[in-house]
Amino acid sequence: MIGYLRGELLENRPGHIMIDVGGVGYIVSVSESMREELPAIGNEVRVYTYMSVREDGITLYGFNTRDQQDMFLMLIGVSGVGPKGAQGILSVFSVPDLKYAILNSDSTKIAKAPGIGKKTAERMIVDLKDKIDPNDVLGLSPEAGKDSNKALSGEAKDALEGLVALGYDRKASEKAILSVEGYEELSSGDIIKKAFLFLL
Repeated sequence: MIGYLRGELLENRPGHIMIDVGGVGYIVSVSESMREELPAIGNEVRVYTYMSVREDGITLYGFNTRDQQDMFLMLIGVSGVGPKGAQGILSVFSVPDLKYAILNSDSTKIAKAPGIGKKTAERMIVDLKDKIDPNDVLGLSPEAGKDSNKALSGEAKDALEGLVALGYDRKASEKAILSVEGYEELSSGDIIKKAFLFLL
């Protein structure tokens, strides 16, 4: 099992990227949302991975964060959800939003993911609901995805960059900051401290 790859980003194309690790080019299957978050060609990247071994070949699936990787592993443990299906789900849901939908038994929302029908969504809820800590989605609501589109500025923007530098997912960090009451009046340090409550 290859847990992650760190090297130079050589290609960033629809459906996959290529990373040069010690002179070897690894092709990694990634979602469109992940591709958009990657730096420019030539920069160093660290991509968490899952290696799928099948009779017709070996495929590496890539993720920006460990949370995405962990969620992917949970998803492929559900009957009827393969690696491509799991990647499709994570291409349209952030990890916190997906956990929220599972905890709230929102099969209709989950079924909107490509290749996931209502029955598979319901099975996913049954299999994963007890494996998700409610504290993971503390402070989030069904509107969280919409709120995250609000541009952060000033101290809040500095706090966001600080959380990302610490290894937290950018979208999850944005939502955590927006969940902090009165964040507009706080310093970046205080925002980060309070945002941790929504990220732990």
